[in-house]
Amino acid sequence: MSADTICALATAPGGALGIIRISGEQSLEILSRIFSKDVRDAKPNTIHYGHISDIDEVLVSVFRAPHSYTGEDSVEISCHGSRYILNKVLELLVQNGCRMANPGEYTMRAYLNGKMDLSQAEAVADLIASTNQSTHQMAMSQLRGHFSSKLAQLREQLLKLTSLLELELDFSDHEDLEFADRSELMELTKTIYNHIKKLAHSFETGQALKQGIPVAIVGKTNVGKSTLLNALLKDDRAIVSDVHGTTRDTIEDTIDIHGITFRFIDTAGIRQTSDQVEKIGINRTYAAIDKARIVLWIVDEEPTQEELNEIMLITDNKQLIVVRNKIDKTEKQPFTIVKFPLIEISAKQGTHLADLEQAIFDAADIPTLQANDVIVTNARHYDALTRASHHLQRVVDGLEMQLSGDLLSEDLRLALDTLAEITGGQITTNEVLGNIFEHFCVGK
Repeated sequence: MSADTICALATAPGGALGIIRISGEQSLEILSRIFSKDVRDAKPNTIHYGHISDIDEVLVSVFRAPHSYTGEDSVEISCHGSRYILNKVLELLVQNGCRMANPGEYTMRAYLNGKMDLSQAEAVADLIASTNQSTHQMAMSQLRGHFSSKLAQLREQLLKLTSLLELELDFSDHEDLEFADRSELMELTKTIYNHIKKLAHSFETGQALKQGIPVAIVGKTNVGKSTLLNALLKDDRAIVSDVHGTTRDTIEDTIDIHGITFRFIDTAGIRQTSDQVEKIGINRTYAAIDKARIVLWIVDEEPTQEELNEIMLITDNKQLIVVRNKIDKTEKQPFTIVKFPLIEISAKQGTHLADLEQAIFDAADIPTLQANDVIVTNARHYDALTRASHHLQRVVDGLEMQLSGDLLSEDLRLALDTLAEITGGQITTNEVLGNIFEHFCVGK
């Protein structure tokens, strides 16, 4: 880790106030060169009022190692949010010995100084990027160490098994000695394997919550798909017209329903056409259906059995909701579709949209998240969990084939090392750390 003292703007410029962070061994020394007060001997966790040159009146917060975000001596300068002021203060700091921080360098230093493990450090970025209740809750759970604690429990159990097997190897000359009961070892390995598979399986839910659950709005032309999208968004996002084939491409936007982000995709109407541009739009409709988790099939009259068969075919393995639109215009008798939920609405008048939103939320089938629930949202974590489960499956297979302890022990060690990658216990190259932290904002 670099011994440089670093500085960076920690807030977006242009607001009423701006905060500049300094971290490193020379933080207080460098600040005292440009501040109206000497804070080299300042007590930790104190705030000092003064001037930085003739640029601005500021408040300076002092943090002493190891009780700071980075674990180093740190200073935060609160000044007015003018771009000119912020740039001048940063310029003075650099002139007096600071270096501009790299993206994520503050959090990387916190990790390297033992203030948090790697999964908690990655949760900082997720917390900053959180856009709704669920993503905020998942990030806070990981930041508070719930994921790390779960992994620590699993690794402790694996370490115990590995130790017993390796102890047997030390006494291999005594064939009658068996420190690890094979039936107990099989039962415990399967239990750990199931826990890891459950964590890996939660990645699908985590990604859906993080990226937004995709919902495709499909149907024939002129049934009100774009009107429904605008009504859900409460904005004129899509062009609405009585002319068939108006929507030529997919249009996407998101809304929050009960704390969950849903990503709605308005698609081109499905029909036979000779228009080449419209054909491209229809092909993209099928692609949107393929990627969607939920499909809203918009109709304005009772569909024929042929139409029902076709929509069932193209939405196989999707959650399908049939939406009867334009109930404000039609006097036809209501109908039912046995296999799928049917919601009757008027997108134009906003009738029963709350019922539709509830049906969409129910179709997502997202478990209610508790404060300490562990949901995997990071692809790196998912990859490590998948590889760990593979090694443990080899242990189970080896036990069934009654393989020797040295072969079983090797796979157990590999599972241990793989799980350690998640929290940072087995990260061995700067390149891996660089890939993780390069996507952070500079001030974090």
